[in-house]
Amino acid sequence: MKAAAIGQFLLLIMACSAVTCSSADANDETDLLSLLDFKRSITLDPQQALASWNHSAHFCSWEGILCTTTSPRRVASIRLERRGLVGQISPSLGNLTFLRNLSLATNRFTGDIPASLGHLLQLQYLFLSNNTLQGTIPSFTNCSSLRVLWLHRNRLVGPFPTELPPGLRQLQISVNDLAGTIPASLSNITTLDAISCADNHLEGSVPDEFARVQNLQQLYLGANQLSGRFPRAIMNLSALTDLSLALNQFSGDVPPDLGSKLRNLMLLELPVNFFQGQIPPSLTNTSNLHYIEISRNSFSGMVPSKIGRLNKLEMLNLEYNQLQAESKRDWEFLDSLANCTELIDFSMTGNLLKGHVPASVGNLTNQLQYIYFAENQLSGEFPPGIVNLHNLYTVSLAVNQFSGVLPEWLGSLKHLQKVSLGSNFFSGTIPSSFSNLTQLAELNLESNRLVRKIPPSFGNLPILKVLNISNNNLYGSIPKELFRIPTIVQISFYVNNLDGMIHPDIGNARQLTYLQLSSNNLSGEIPTTLGNCESLEGIEFDHNAFSGSIPVSLGNIRTLKVLNLSHNNLTGSIPASIGNLQLLEQLDLSFNKLKECAGGGQISTASDVYSFGVVLLEIFIRRRPTDEMFKDGMSIAKFAEINFPENVLQIVDPQLLEELDLSKETPVAIKEGGAQILQSVFSIGLCCTKTSPSKRISMQEVAAKLHGIRDAYLKRKLKDQLSNLFSEI
Repeated sequence: MKAAAIGQFLLLIMACSAVTCSSADANDETDLLSLLDFKRSITLDPQQALASWNHSAHFCSWEGILCTTTSPRRVASIRLERRGLVGQISPSLGNLTFLRNLSLATNRFTGDIPASLGHLLQLQYLFLSNNTLQGTIPSFTNCSSLRVLWLHRNRLVGPFPTELPPGLRQLQISVNDLAGTIPASLSNITTLDAISCADNHLEGSVPDEFARVQNLQQLYLGANQLSGRFPRAIMNLSALTDLSLALNQFSGDVPPDLGSKLRNLMLLELPVNFFQGQIPPSLTNTSNLHYIEISRNSFSGMVPSKIGRLNKLEMLNLEYNQLQAESKRDWEFLDSLANCTELIDFSMTGNLLKGHVPASVGNLTNQLQYIYFAENQLSGEFPPGIVNLHNLYTVSLAVNQFSGVLPEWLGSLKHLQKVSLGSNFFSGTIPSSFSNLTQLAELNLESNRLVRKIPPSFGNLPILKVLNISNNNLYGSIPKELFRIPTIVQISFYVNNLDGMIHPDIGNARQLTYLQLSSNNLSGEIPTTLGNCESLEGIEFDHNAFSGSIPVSLGNIRTLKVLNLSHNNLTGSIPASIGNLQLLEQLDLSFNKLKECAGGGQISTASDVYSFGVVLLEIFIRRRPTDEMFKDGMSIAKFAEINFPENVLQIVDPQLLEELDLSKETPVAIKEGGAQILQSVFSIGLCCTKTSPSKRISMQEVAAKLHGIRDAYLKRKLKDQLSNLFSEI
């Protein structure tokens, strides 16, 4: 956001330094031809940004063009950012010798950056970011006036650019595919005040010569493969305000004098590295710090007790380290944080915190919106001080040892959007006051000791998306009101004592993605209205007491990836419609009384293999077990066996034959290619559907064979149809 604001400011300066003209001049013919050539290189102009670019008016009046004030009028600025332009950047722009500003950012330009741009002696500002430019970065050494070079968010390759002008101030090349090391020669450009090369493939260390770039204020090196210890050269950059070394491979201790040397720091990002040792107490001297992000390292010891000196702090993320706190002295940092009146986001998740959370947590600023203490060893009752944090959006205490009842006052924190309290020892009932949290989008109470019924009033939560109360001791029926929440996408109630039937209103939850009800005492028939939930990806009903047949309507849920109905009392045949589920990755219908399972309706430990084989054959043959031809002892498995291998092409789905460039008249001489794929797949289906369970191959063997086919033939046209079947088995 800061970078964008700087860019807009620079563009405004350029706009004010040029004026338009309305009269043509014979000496500006070169500029005219260059602009028209640029227009011809545009293949799509959805906003008609170049509609005025014609001979009916002087080019100085064309949209996006600003000219010099002196005669002859020459092009000084081209601003066509955010116009949706498609095409390539014409090399003819290199003929605009008076051009000082070129902004083509946030379009859809492709191809190389023209080398001719490197000959524009008056060019000061070049903005080509947010396109799809490719190739290497050309030389800009001759652009002696160039001050700002923004090339980020493209697909540029090659090494870190070295041919740069000596007066450059801003270099922005992040989010590309650059590789190699950061050149020491970059430090020769002592005018640089901002360098961003994040999210590339850079490796090695930060050169010691960087210490010479004394004007540097912003340094973003994140998301590369840089390594070594904390770069000592950085310690000499006293003007630095923003430092990001995130997502690299740096290791060792952070220098203890970091805060003494870099007193102007406003942003410090060191997450996802291998730093260790203590958080330097000197960091509390950097009074302008707004953001500290040092998560996912191996920092140990205590949080500096005087961290509250950073009274401008807005974010403090210390999660996933080895920081400790148990005694009153260890927790002094929490008392100190009360001075950070602008703090919005505070996370201590994934550390070694023990004991009770001090009551002083309630003294934190009322501006706090996010508080995370999950994945520690905290105990005691729900921290009472949190009641004072009226503007909280998220509270996360999951995976600790908290106990006692959940306080009713949680329902008074009206701004709560996410409550994560899973994997603790909370007991008692679910507070009915939760139904007052009208902004709540996610509620996770899984793996506690909660009892009694699920409050029907949860149906009044208008924007609830995720409700996870699994692995508790809840009983009673599932409130039908939940299915009327227009935003609900996940319902997870597995491992409880819920009973009764699933209400047909389940069909109203068309946006539902996951429905996990395993290991309860649910009974009755599976509602046919479940087929209306057209966004479902996972249905897990195993280990219940469902009866009746599998609804044919389940075949309408084309997004379904997981269907587990095992360990119930289901009867009848497997619906032919199950064959429509092309994205299905996991299917388990075992331990029921289904006719298609285990052959002859007898249940066995190999029934899941048989079910898989039946569905596999259905998908490739495009015939249903209920087709009229499958009677008098003829099953889909028997049909496949009779035609295997000689007549495989005669029974396979015609659409598959087209995709494999095979016709039914093609001789079945099994060679490399699509026919061999089909033979291999049919062989697996037949091995799964042997009449005797003892002769069926195991799912491990199935997985191995399918992976073998995938690895050998993944490049063929059948890839899209098979990949979902092969993956995650």
